[in-house]
Amino acid sequence: MKNTDQLNRYIFENVNVRGELVQLAESYQAMLQNHDYPEPIQQIIGELFAATSLLTATLKFEGEIAVQLQGNNGPVSYVAINGSHKQELRGVARYTQAPKSADLRDLLGEKAIMVITITPSKGERYQGVVALDKANLAACLEEYFRQSEQLATNIWLFTDTTKQVAAGMLLQSLPSQASVSTDFADLEHLAQLTNTVKTEELFSLEAEEVLYRLYHQEKVRLFDPSLVSFNCGCSKEKSLNALTSIQPSELKQILAEQNEINVKCEYCLKDYIFKAGDLQHLLNANETPQ
Repeated sequence: MKNTDQLNRYIFENVNVRGELVQLAESYQAMLQNHDYPEPIQQIIGELFAATSLLTATLKFEGEIAVQLQGNNGPVSYVAINGSHKQELRGVARYTQAPKSADLRDLLGEKAIMVITITPSKGERYQGVVALDKANLAACLEEYFRQSEQLATNIWLFTDTTKQVAAGMLLQSLPSQASVSTDFADLEHLAQLTNTVKTEELFSLEAEEVLYRLYHQEKVRLFDPSLVSFNCGCSKEKSLNALTSIQPSELKQILAEQNEINVKCEYCLKDYIFKAGDLQHLLNANETPQ
């Protein structure tokens, strides 16, 4: 991919269908850096990363979205990607052992769920839950749109763990307009065209060329791309803030035993080291009644 880490939005001029294409490389690699995830977990993180970027682009307001896969008796207990309207994303996975494959059941076990939480900067938080009982993550997300958004939606997700690249595409029906076709057969036709996309095309061609190869007989309007980035959001100040939930007596005990307190960012694995002098305002605070 020449122009990587971009999300491209587009619409079809003669039908009420919108589309998205996201291609990820450096941001996906940054998310994996230092974690040493097994290959199946790298794959599901790539798919979920691309999916969350696509979902973030559907937001019509400033805010954040969190997409969590919650396991049940599988080797992977939790996979989550958090994103913002600025296409700044971060992600993490928690697991007890290497999964056999990237199949959702092999990863997460039976009766796993996906929780999508949308938090506008202004307004109330919304949460949707869907069972992870489909063949793949894309099919589960399509079911989410059917249940929660009542919008006909098709999603394609791709990951190449060898090259450490990921990509995703989305087609979605739009509310009808008098001058534009609203036949659901239009979406089905465009989905059939999108099904012909080749993985190597997504990982080697620019978005404009991918879309031309798929839809050269359609009238497509492509908007300016949005940059996608990995941003864990950690800082020394936030890490220090996290220590306020610990009782002063516990902080003193840790300092006595280790001479320092280490707070590790779970997203980028950066260590923040605090000595006693950094924590005086916490050490001198009153104990919270138990």
